Amino acid sequence: MLSLAKVGPEAKSSGIRPSQGFDKNMPSGIRLKRIADRIRLELSELLIREINDPRLQQIFITDVKVDRELAYADVYVSAVEGASRSADVLAGLDSASGFLRRALASRVELRAFPRLRFHWDVTPENADRLEQILAELRKKK
Repeated sequence: MLSLAKVGPEAKSSGIRPSQGFDKNMPSGIRLKRIADRIRLELSELLIREINDPRLQQIFITDVKVDRELAYADVYVSAVEGASRSADVLAGLDSASGFLRRALASRVELRAFPRLRFHWDVTPENADRLEQILAELRKKK
């Protein structure tokens, strides 16, 4: 916990309380978003151009979230075929994670590159299902 004596007088005027856990070394939300977007872009290009694993064909990165300590990057993926390929895709990504992390670290300049954690994203499938339901309702009118 920070004390006001360590933070200095600017903390009193800025409205930051010691109990809020403010750390000036932590990246801002905007910087985290930029890092996540850059990781998503570079990872997408790596998957298209440099990965030859058949399990990782026709997949796309839906989102990347980086934690405040830059220790982990949660990568959300989906495939054209849907959840039927989720186990194969996640296994392929886990086996390629070391290569992907090294390649990303050489493209995105950070002191320490976050570890990659891959998750299946069901959002595109849910959106398709909702679209089907809406289309059926439109037909009934």
